[in-house]
Formats: sequence, structure tokens, C-alpha cells
Amino acid sequence: MIIRKNYSLFYQHRYRVCYAKEMKSKEPIETKVTSALISTEKLLVGWQEWCALPHLKLPAIKAKIDTGAKTSALHAFNIVPFLEHGSYHVKFEIHPIQHNDRVIVHCQAPLVDERIVINSGGHRERRHVIQTLMSISGHEWPIEITLTNRDSMQFRMLLGRDALRDHAIIEPAQMLLHPRYSRWELKTLYAHGKTVKPRVPRAS
Repeated sequence: MIIRKNYSLFYQHRYRVCYAKEMKSKEPIETKVTSALISTEKLLVGWQEWCALPHLKLPAIKAKIDTGAKTSALHAFNIVPFLEHGSYHVKFEIHPIQHNDRVIVHCQAPLVDERIVINSGGHRERRHVIQTLMSISGHEWPIEITLTNRDSMQFRMLLGRDALRDHAIIEPAQMLLHPRYSRWELKTLYAHGKTVKPRVPRAS
């Protein structure tokens, strides 16, 4: 009986020591992760956010955040590259508001590159690439965007992982964590400097 009791006390003591070591080993790891997240000071974004492209005169455009895509894409049509003062530029038009093809904004930007991109349908497409400034809730940084017609897509802009690397942390379960815009606010923002496509009269 004395031997069994000693064995029982031995295993109880061993369990307490192992448990204490395990709990102690977890403390610095949790502290390290927490401090790392605080020290990065990256912008927290959901899977869709309102952003602005001020150099393209686009004060508000809703973008889908897609970490499965390497490059970013912006809806554009009537894309025309041209040479100005010895450097290449590109001009294009865009419908900045979802489900609205009457508001058209004319844009122009320096042409950075032309690349072959595989779209969501698995098709290879040659696209013009521009670099411009993007702003989300007052946070600004330059990004590269490819130009393509996204009329058939739900979002006018797609943000890939290259555009968000070193600048943002993505929370895929959340959306629109930053200021959003109503239809009336969008109408006000795009009231000046826009081209309104005339409505096609319905056949009687």
C-alpha cells in the first residue's frame, strides 16, 4: 500500500510539473504574436471595401479583396495607349459605380507595362498596366493595376495580394470596415467632371 501511494504521489507531482512547463511555454508565444500585430500597424480590411484613386479622379469605387489573385484589376474600356513627351501613357474610360453604365469618367495614367494575365475564367489576356495612388480610409500607397473590361463582373475593381502586401491585414469574415457611400453620396461625388450616357428610349 505504501508503494502504491508513493507511485501515486510521484505521478501527481510529475503531472503538475509538466502542466506548469506547458503553461509557461505558451506565455511568451502569445505575447510575441500580440506585440507583432500591434507593431505592424497595418490597415485591417474586409473582403470588400470602398477605396479612392485620386490621380484617376475616382473619389470612391468599391473593390473586392481577392488574395487568390496576384495582380489587381480595374474596369476600363476604350483603352488607348499614346506617346507624350517621350513616355508612354494610356487613356481610358470607366463606369465607377456598380450597376450603372450612365456615369462615365475619363482617366489617364502613365503606362508601366503590358502583361499576360490569366483571368478568373482561365483565359490568357494581354493587359495594360498602370501605377497609381490608392487610398482607403485616409491610408495611401501606390499600387499597380491592370486594365480590363469588368462590365460582366459584380465589382468594378479587384485588389490582389501584391497591392495589399505590407500595407493591410485581411479579415475575410468582415466587409466594409471603413466609411461607405450611399447612392446619393456617389451621385454627389461624381456630379462634376462626368459624362452621362444618354438613356436609350424604350420601344413603344
